[in-house]
Amino acid sequence: MTTDSVPASGDPRRLLAEARDLARRVRLAQRVTWLPLLVLALVTFGAIPVYRFGHRVVSDCHVVADGQVCKVEFQAVGFYWLVAMVVAYVVIAGGYLRVARTRGVGARVWPYVLTGVALVVLFSAVPPAWIFRDPTVYTNHPSAFSLFLTRLLNPAGLIGLALLVLAWLERHVALLLYTLGYLAAVLVPINFGWGAGWGGRWGDAPPLVISGGLLLLGSAGFALAQRLRRSR
Repeated sequence: MTTDSVPASGDPRRLLAEARDLARRVRLAQRVTWLPLLVLALVTFGAIPVYRFGHRVVSDCHVVADGQVCKVEFQAVGFYWLVAMVVAYVVIAGGYLRVARTRGVGARVWPYVLTGVALVVLFSAVPPAWIFRDPTVYTNHPSAFSLFLTRLLNPAGLIGLALLVLAWLERHVALLLYTLGYLAAVLVPINFGWGAGWGGRWGDAPPLVISGGLLLLGSAGFALAQRLRRSR
């Protein structure tokens, strides 16, 4: 990235305006917003066969009024998310650094990457602790707060939290608005009429398709916007 300096004739207001314009241009050059969205979309889609074919561990069953409620754990799923997300953030960091070297600017991606990895660790450690403290998570009528926290601590929710950090680092209003919409779809959640228990072993596929599809569409949209901006 190159810039042409223009004499400001010692005018402080003009100097400040030029400094702000240069800072804005650097932030634009640093943005590779489409990359994390694309990588995380692929990771989300990759989880579908793991949920479908992974081994389930059923435990802590107890009788309720209309049947029984059991705790179901997907050990392969937990391992997949832990490994896949760490690898994803390493790939994202490498991509940002490569683009930064190509464009001759710095990269402010490390806070985002470290936040993402920390949230992955949180996903691995906090849900079991929360379940221990609040057994209503596995009742047939969980509290609204338990449902909200469970969805927020799912991988899709943690992806949204990390994207909020990226939007702040890049001062990216469009990414912030996109992320808020993504989190709304994840936390509501939007399922387009897909009922609980439908689809048998494929029952976890619809929310993964929806969250992965949102990430993929976001990646395509930001990539197109970046291409249009650079072609001007």
